Amino acid sequence: MHPLNEEQTMMVEAARRFVREQIIEPKLDMALDRTAEFPHAIIRGLWEQGLLNLEFPAEVGGAGLSCHDHTLVIEEVNYGCLGIATSAVANSLAALPLLLADNEALRNEYLGRLTAAPGYAAYACSEPDAGSDVAGMKTRFVKKGDTYVLNGRKRWITNADVADWYTVFAREQGTSGHRGIAVFVVEKGTPGLRWESLIHKLGQRASHTADVVFEDVEIPAANLLAGPEHGFKLAMATFDRSRPWIAAGAAGVIRRARDEALRYATERKAFGEPIVNHQMVAAMLADMEINYLATRLMCLHAASEVDRGNLRGSHSACAKAFGGDAAMKVTTDAVQVFGGYGYTQEFVVEKLMRDAKLLQIYEGTSQIQRLVISRDMVRGLQG
Repeated sequence: MHPLNEEQTMMVEAARRFVREQIIEPKLDMALDRTAEFPHAIIRGLWEQGLLNLEFPAEVGGAGLSCHDHTLVIEEVNYGCLGIATSAVANSLAALPLLLADNEALRNEYLGRLTAAPGYAAYACSEPDAGSDVAGMKTRFVKKGDTYVLNGRKRWITNADVADWYTVFAREQGTSGHRGIAVFVVEKGTPGLRWESLIHKLGQRASHTADVVFEDVEIPAANLLAGPEHGFKLAMATFDRSRPWIAAGAAGVIRRARDEALRYATERKAFGEPIVNHQMVAAMLADMEINYLATRLMCLHAASEVDRGNLRGSHSACAKAFGGDAAMKVTTDAVQVFGGYGYTQEFVVEKLMRDAKLLQIYEGTSQIQRLVISRDMVRGLQG
């Protein structure tokens, strides 16, 4: 793990200071978890501090930084709150297809909006019966003159209720499987487009998730980002490119759980001495450190591979699968260190455990990651 350069150090320190002063010290993470309010003020603050849109190119007003640099900031925001971070990073996920596709006009228009003023976008791919199985999507479109008409329903869409525009995957009517999937950029307020059914979740409650419904939604041909022969590949490339961000989130919540557990274990006494001196507690703390370092290293490795242009799926899949599983274990152990107190809302560790679970589910479950990894291994063996 290479030491940070001066610019990276300043960026991490700025993010860490913002998270401490705006999220942790006022206990906004715990307050938003209870109310499930969307963190508009925090997102605006991140934008004002230059901590959003980091991988957007300079020509659209972005910072033009690397995936490696971006993960450093993502870890810090997730240290404060996984839900808030998910709301913030959702913009980058919606933007990724525009960064990857060859459509300069759409890229300049919609990414430029996010850099010019605080706003929101949503990545609309998953459906009620097609989460990790992108090829199983049923949302369909037909070409009608100079427009495309969309019908269908998307589910588990982060920022659905606040988005100004959506990156939407849909299949050409009459196609099935991997073929026929196209990608569109759809404006909020387009007739026939609505969001509904805000989902009440176990954790990450500061992040809003809802359905997006399309009923005869007409989209101009200019808003076709990728045609039917390219949409599925674009979805897969997007996930390969974004999964290091999930690993960075895992690193952030693992580090927060480790810090909370270590602090409590040095203060809490049992049998006449701090519980950190008891071997079983010490072993759990040591495992937290091991899992943090391993997750962070895998995250940075995957991000570096992205920056080198190597979008081999197993790099990011390994980081996400290991990080998600490690985050669940570490946060559960943190609750255990706190004992009965950890099971109450008095301390943040119960929230960390609930938040961490989603890391094993979204953007491809831990089981799907293992399929990606094993298939990549077989391809490597076959040359």
